[in-house]
Amino acid sequence: MPLLTPTNTIFFLCDIQSAFRTSIAGWDHLIFSANKLLKLANIVGCEVVSCTQAARALGPLDPAIDFNPLGNLHLGTFDKTIFSMTTSEVENILSARPHIQNIVLFGIEAHICVLQTALSLLHPTFRAKPYTPYVMADCLASCNSWEVPIVLQRLAQEGAFVSTTESIGFQLIGDSKHPKFKAFSALTKESKEGTARAGDFLVAGKRPEKETPSFVAKTSL
Repeated sequence: MPLLTPTNTIFFLCDIQSAFRTSIAGWDHLIFSANKLLKLANIVGCEVVSCTQAARALGPLDPAIDFNPLGNLHLGTFDKTIFSMTTSEVENILSARPHIQNIVLFGIEAHICVLQTALSLLHPTFRAKPYTPYVMADCLASCNSWEVPIVLQRLAQEGAFVSTTESIGFQLIGDSKHPKFKAFSALTKESKEGTARAGDFLVAGKRPEKETPSFVAKTSL
C-alpha cells in the first residue's frame, strides 16, 4: 500500500456544477469542503484535475469553487460524457506522471460519477498497477442522500479508502516539523466550524430542526 505523500498524490474534483445546486441538499457545505481541499492542495503542492459532466447541457462548475490560489497546480477542467473522470485527457495526465499512486477524490454524484471514477482508478485499463483512491466523505453528495453511505461501503469493499478533509490533510503533512505545517494549521483553525457543519450534514446526516408540517400535526390528532 503506497504511503500517502504530496509527491505521489493528485486531487480529483468531480462535477460540482451549479445545475445540481437545487437538487443536492447541503450544497454550500459541499462547496466549503471542496474549497478547503483546494487550499490544502495548494499548501502541500498537489496538482488538481477537475471535470464536468456534459457541460453543454449541465453548465460549468459552480463559480464559488476557487481555483485561483492553485495557479499552475490546477491542470484544467475536462468535460466528459462518460461517468468516470478517466477520460483520455485525464489518462494522459496520469500516464505522464508515473509517480502518482494516490487520488484524493471528491464531488458528485457519489453513486454515479464518483463511484465509477474510483472503480476506474482501482482497475485502470491504461496501466497494470491500480491507483489508491481516497474518497472524501465530507465532500461527497448525491441527489438522493441515502445513496452516499451505500457507495462508501461499496468503495471500501473494493479497496478505496474513505477519509475526511481534515484527516487527509494531516496525512499529507505527516509531521509538525513539516515546513508547511504552520499554513496547514492555520487552514485547520479557520475552517474548524465549517468543517464541523459539513461533517454533521454530509456525513452524520444531521439536519436543522424544522417546524412540524401542519399535515403531520393534523394526522396525529
